[in-house]
Amino acid sequence: MALQILINLALAFLWMFIGSNFTVPAFTTGYLLGLLSVYILRGFLPGSFYLKRVYAIIRLTFIFIIELIKSNIEVVKIVLRPKIDVKPAFFAYPCDLKDEWAVSLLSALITLTPGTLVVAISDDRSILYIHALDIEDAESEIKSIKESFEHSIEEVRKA
Repeated sequence: MALQILINLALAFLWMFIGSNFTVPAFTTGYLLGLLSVYILRGFLPGSFYLKRVYAIIRLTFIFIIELIKSNIEVVKIVLRPKIDVKPAFFAYPCDLKDEWAVSLLSALITLTPGTLVVAISDDRSILYIHALDIEDAESEIKSIKESFEHSIEEVRKA
């Protein structure tokens, strides 16, 4: 991926230098032509086409922002209730991710989301122990994390 980005940027700058036009539109034109060139040569370059991974990263970022907003609203509802009636709990989350960076990213995303906190990870990185501020059903929470964060992280890994 990094090699493809560097080739694309080099072609964009080369386009600017050849035309002696050092403007943003000239760079954009060179970047788009470089993007087309990298796409055509993707079979000769290592990895898959880098825009797939960029798209997956952007999608993961938006999913995190949506989950962050939803959980912030839930925490505000809890705090603003006249009587705070929460059901905090610990639960074990079975993680299907195998790469260390993927498990770390999942743990960070869960921890950064208000109301949840990863307190421990098993030695084989297959189980995350999570504390939730207010939880009705652990199975629905596990399903929610699998469908949002874990699925998106897996897409980034595969791209």
